[in-house]
Amino acid sequence: MYRFSTYKEQYKANLRLALPVVLTQLGQILTQFADNVMVGRYGGDDPVPLAAVSFGGSVFFLLFIAAIGVAMGMTPLVGELFAQNDRRKSATLLQNGIVFYTLLGIGIALVQHALVPLMYHLGQPQEVVDMAIPYYRLLALSMPVVMLFFAFKQFLEGVGNTKAEMAATIVANAANVGLNWVLIYGRFGFAEMGAEGAGLATLLSRTLAMVLMIGYFCSRRRYRSYLEGFSPRNCSRRSIRQLLRMGVPISSQMFLETSAFIGTGIMMGWFGTLALSANQIAITLGNCAFMIVMSIGAATTIRVSHCYGARTIGELSRAAKASYHLVLLWNAVAATVFISLRHWIPSLFTSNAEVIALTSDLLFFVALFQLSDGLQNVSVGILRGIQDVKVIMPIALISYWLLNLPVGYLFGFELGMGPAGLFLGFSFGLSTAAVLMILRIRRSVRKLYA
Repeated sequence: MYRFSTYKEQYKANLRLALPVVLTQLGQILTQFADNVMVGRYGGDDPVPLAAVSFGGSVFFLLFIAAIGVAMGMTPLVGELFAQNDRRKSATLLQNGIVFYTLLGIGIALVQHALVPLMYHLGQPQEVVDMAIPYYRLLALSMPVVMLFFAFKQFLEGVGNTKAEMAATIVANAANVGLNWVLIYGRFGFAEMGAEGAGLATLLSRTLAMVLMIGYFCSRRRYRSYLEGFSPRNCSRRSIRQLLRMGVPISSQMFLETSAFIGTGIMMGWFGTLALSANQIAITLGNCAFMIVMSIGAATTIRVSHCYGARTIGELSRAAKASYHLVLLWNAVAATVFISLRHWIPSLFTSNAEVIALTSDLLFFVALFQLSDGLQNVSVGILRGIQDVKVIMPIALISYWLLNLPVGYLFGFELGMGPAGLFLGFSFGLSTAAVLMILRIRRSVRKLYA
């Protein structure tokens, strides 16, 4: 039987960690949001600039999120060591992570540049692809600095510090908005760059975030000590294998889930530029709601990893249940907002009446999958915290590639529902993932009690 008093302290502890992450995620989403709003307004009634940012961002995001997933493997490992007060092993993980993640970022950037010719073969209008490529290339250039930022960010999350990333992200994204205004529209004597200006602003703001994060870390003695004796020559294959063992399943799950959204976006382009623009607005709004979900999931990983390291399984269980309560409450609120304001919100992005009408239809389906999306994300956070990550990749494969995309195609094209049918596929994929992961968690936690 539910009692608020049982979970009151858990809510407080989870929210203390989650709220700074919320602001961090808000900063990440605001980059995309600002790009979309400012490029959409720059285009006016012409949907091509917004569609170009949508398409270029979608292609970039697929490998971007896979790389970020690898970096996220550091947090539960450091969280367990932090609970055990093992600074030596934590320092080894950080130093190996700095080198490995930076090299990974360089490798991903090279692959992203090599994929440019493929963008003309994904069924998108040529004028959209032509405008998307310069924006995409600038995003790809940001990968090494993003990965270096995440090396420090994920380490700090592991030791329970979520405020530093918040401050760095807020400052960097405020800079991004200002740079967007200057570079997209051509202010203060700069050339009017349109969509390409949004890409350059993102590159510069991400570099600033990386500099701020490293500056914070090195200015605090309690963290600076983790870098003592640092040299790329000290890299350990064992530590890198440990980071990969945890990070690759997380990366695979994030890649498979994201690919369902990217694949849907590509199929949306088959309906034309209007559908692609509407999809970008709807997904951006869905991401704004998802930032809270991701923050609760990140806080869950930190809390659960600390409890797992200290082997306080009862506390672990209560922390996990509290996260479920919080995310269900938030997603109910988000779904209500999307449904009640679905005709007004799209007008913030564009003045094109057809895009606004189509987006309002899609927002109903965004509201529909909110609850299952929240449940599956918190479940992933719990599994990361107890380092039971191998199972999440096959669950994601079933949920997103074998259900989400085929069901979306069936409803969208074969049954004639159009763009709304593609979005209906998300409900099937996310619900399946949520159910399978919850079943796995119940099994794994029972083993911890044994």
